[in-house]
Amino acid sequence: MNESLTQFLDDLPAARPAIDYGTVRLTTGDLAIASRRLAAGLRAIGVGPGDRVALWLPNIPAWLTLFFACARLGAIAVSLNTRFRAHEVQDILSRSGCKLLVLWPGFKAIDFRGILEAVEPAALSALTEVVTYVEEGDEAFHFGGRRITPWATLAGAPEDTTVAAGAQARCILFTTSGTTKAPKFVCHAQGGIVQHARDVVSAFGLDQPDSRVLQALPLCGVFGFTQALAALAAGAPMRMLPLFDAAPAAEFLRTDAITHANGGDDMLERLLAARPESQPFPQLRFFGYAKFNPALDDIVTQAAARGVLACGLYGMSECLAFYALQPHHLPAAERAKGGGVLSSPQAAVRVRDPDTGEVLAPGESGEIELRGPSVMGEYYNDPQATQLAFTEDGWFRTGDLGYLEADGRFCYVTRMGDVLRLGGFLTSPQEIEAVLESHPSVLGAQVVGITLGREPVAIGFVTLAGPPVAETALREWCRTQLAGYKLPRRIFTLAAFPTTASANGTKIQRAKLREMAMTLTV
Repeated sequence: MNESLTQFLDDLPAARPAIDYGTVRLTTGDLAIASRRLAAGLRAIGVGPGDRVALWLPNIPAWLTLFFACARLGAIAVSLNTRFRAHEVQDILSRSGCKLLVLWPGFKAIDFRGILEAVEPAALSALTEVVTYVEEGDEAFHFGGRRITPWATLAGAPEDTTVAAGAQARCILFTTSGTTKAPKFVCHAQGGIVQHARDVVSAFGLDQPDSRVLQALPLCGVFGFTQALAALAAGAPMRMLPLFDAAPAAEFLRTDAITHANGGDDMLERLLAARPESQPFPQLRFFGYAKFNPALDDIVTQAAARGVLACGLYGMSECLAFYALQPHHLPAAERAKGGGVLSSPQAAVRVRDPDTGEVLAPGESGEIELRGPSVMGEYYNDPQATQLAFTEDGWFRTGDLGYLEADGRFCYVTRMGDVLRLGGFLTSPQEIEAVLESHPSVLGAQVVGITLGREPVAIGFVTLAGPPVAETALREWCRTQLAGYKLPRRIFTLAAFPTTASANGTKIQRAKLREMAMTLTV
């Protein structure tokens, strides 16, 4: 864990192919040069060690070069999903204190300016500058009197030659959902990220000859981010897509002879559906998948029938993605489980009874706890949450229910709390509830998750403080403030929430709400 990101990138063979993006191929040398120029450009506009820089960009090479540029300076990249809207953007920019925001105004005709104008001005008090990435045909961008710096200004700077930040420097914040209304900021240091990328190379066979990676997973999340860093470490060229679209992604799997692809179970299902062949992806060695959709429990069997070897994974923002992988040789029922064999020889896993603290034997279910180089250093600016996240002897509490296998693997069962999986993203119901409760007519809100057909969805329940309000009005209220995948499918008004009394006080019966949600939406 003593290798910085700058050293990692600069030591890669300069002529090695790294990224195919559209018709452009970039080498690792191209990435290194671009990152040094961007670092100099950032330094010239006042970005330095510890400053937060928001990356509100899709999957493009510029995301990676900007990340490496921030790492060179010791600045901290703040990952923003392009699907986020005003509520999420306001919260993340304000609490992280971002000094600089980088966006692509022309991407997918998203109204970035409108989103930012809906953010309360006080939330942007630390933001001094906006950098605009452009591609051919993009129009000029203006926002609220902020200084706008074109991407070309940064990219055209002379290469930075100053001493780069070291392996212990903090380098990126990922937002995560938990039991609070606001996502926490998971903070990783450079050395742990580099070490994990190298560990993933051998664990996932990326060092095998002719390895090629489909980079359609969002770089703004640890799934896509970790995959990209491991691909660079392995020298496995990436086919990078700005976003996942099943038809072109499936075509690239064939034309680019992709050997490694990863994603959610729904992503795998869509790739298989996009090709009619009995064996649609003959070069694909395996597909590492995360279990997001309960309706797709048979996806491993479906994939096997089409010649695709699917293997369960485990990871989270706090320990990065690809922490573990189910071995290829296992039968489908075992490969379908989340978890597996640890990627890092320095990592460890145990399962403890959350009530007694007893470390459990294989086969006994309890809370999964982790150690290893990929485990986060802290929740940024939240020492209390950081302290609670770790045991007294230094293990990270995942909040996941699972068990150990006799052969040394571990298996994930489910989240121990009520966190939702929506659109492939872990989402806090409290975040959606907070938006509902900000409506002037709403007194209280509860959100639960159910599966409709084959899709996990959120269902909202509200109690009112005043006159009746239409469901359509409440959904529109949420639509303007939340990413589309977080939008409740239905919102029902109740006179009161179902409750039960306990020794610890009166609790809302979320299980009862789930039953009501299923009944009311059928």
